[in-house]
Amino acid sequence: MQNPHLMNIPALPFAYSCDYRHTALVLIDFQRDFMEPGGFGETLGNDVSLLAAIVPATQTLLAAWRKAGALVVHTRESHRPDLSDCPPAKRERGQPALRIGDDGPMGRILVQGEPGNQIIEALAPEAGEWVIDKPGKGAFYATGLHDRLQARGITHLVFGGVTTEVCVQTSLREANDRGYDCLLLEDCTESYFPEFKVATLAMVRAQGGIVGWTGASADLLAELERS
Repeated sequence: MQNPHLMNIPALPFAYSCDYRHTALVLIDFQRDFMEPGGFGETLGNDVSLLAAIVPATQTLLAAWRKAGALVVHTRESHRPDLSDCPPAKRERGQPALRIGDDGPMGRILVQGEPGNQIIEALAPEAGEWVIDKPGKGAFYATGLHDRLQARGITHLVFGGVTTEVCVQTSLREANDRGYDCLLLEDCTESYFPEFKVATLAMVRAQGGIVGWTGASADLLAELERS
């Protein structure tokens, strides 16, 4: 008997199949310090409007995923207030005007509990959704996420988030090494550098999907509605 919960989503390099009951939507680092004017991302000289452009598509996807009752995981790159989980090499790299832990326009930069470290209102977590504070670029490093996903019977991950080539790609590669089949939604991820996004998408789906699949949220939504 055919599984009514199975989705076959058009994607590259070939269709991505998953049962949404065993799939988590993972939204990487949609936090104010990266997404909003005046945040840490902008202080580094980046155009945050590029990232804001993916919010509507991600918001639509999130609403549909919630309606299906499937697992939602939000991540935030964040550190303890005493910075004990922030290596000096990370804090000092690049000689930025503002460093992790410094006071910025939205409070202390990338510190747990600060206003700038919160997820933007449009994609704010709801009760029951997982919020993972991660001290590194990847969602699996020092977070316990893998064990929690395994306990829930999750085998597939659908990704969106920022930035494509840094925290999103790192999380994809970590997930791939742990045995998850991963789909990265092209219209739900973005970079401050458009060419970096293009390169990352190509790397993810190269060689028969060596890291994972890439696709469009509209195709996933259509399959989710059908199933």
